[in-house]
Amino acid sequence: MTDEGWFAGLDPEDRAGAVARIREGRADAPADWPAVAVEDDYAGDQDEYYDRLHEVTIAAAREAAGERERAADRQLVHAVRAMDDCREQANELAERLSEWAGSLDEDAGAGVSYARELAAQEPDAAADRQVVSLARRVVGLADEADDLQAYVETTAPDVAPNLSMLAGPVLAARLISLAGGLESLAKKPSGTVQVLGAEDALFAHLRGTAPSPKHGIIYTHDAVRGTRREERGSAARALAGKLSIAARIDHYSGDRRPDLQAELDDRIETIQARGEDDE
Repeated sequence: MTDEGWFAGLDPEDRAGAVARIREGRADAPADWPAVAVEDDYAGDQDEYYDRLHEVTIAAAREAAGERERAADRQLVHAVRAMDDCREQANELAERLSEWAGSLDEDAGAGVSYARELAAQEPDAAADRQVVSLARRVVGLADEADDLQAYVETTAPDVAPNLSMLAGPVLAARLISLAGGLESLAKKPSGTVQVLGAEDALFAHLRGTAPSPKHGIIYTHDAVRGTRREERGSAARALAGKLSIAARIDHYSGDRRPDLQAELDDRIETIQARGEDDE
């Protein structure tokens, strides 16, 4: 923006142009912008200027929010959350299905695999038909979760290639989801990344009722889960450090850095060997 004002040279009815000025413009010093707008015939008086300013700033905010929600990392967040919801609901309904089916058949099974067996049946009795109908709902949710996981596994490497390389696509998506987006994850220190997903345990620690958590959701990574309990804290710190670097590279540059994987592997190997030497 120049000293001519936010809306210099714009037609008062050019809302798109005004929104662009709000989103892209800047001023190095304050000025009497209402007076400038009146002099430029953008507004008839100060009140009209503020009315127009209010309208276009709200429109600019909505446009920016819409773009943010349509961003690739936000789509990944929605997908991984939906995947987890579908999986959780499928498992919960599968338990209910097992209880119900068990009341009708002493040889009833359990889990989604049993639901798939039931879903293929065409019973005559009313109660049996309802059980089969519920089984089909379980199968539908499980299949939807599988489809969403396939989408996540395909999309995450494009959104966050280095993070997906180190963490795997699903864990990378969950980290982005827990952080609230790739940019937010990129700005978090490695210590915060290390305990993402362990918020309840962290708050309990801050209240003085529990020890400090050594890791959050990154526990599911082989580098942490496959390390001896005594060394898992070190493994979690090493992994979180590399994940933080990967997230920053993915957000700010997008360059692929295969060397990160080799560095992480070397560090984890050293930590795990240290545990073996103590035996």
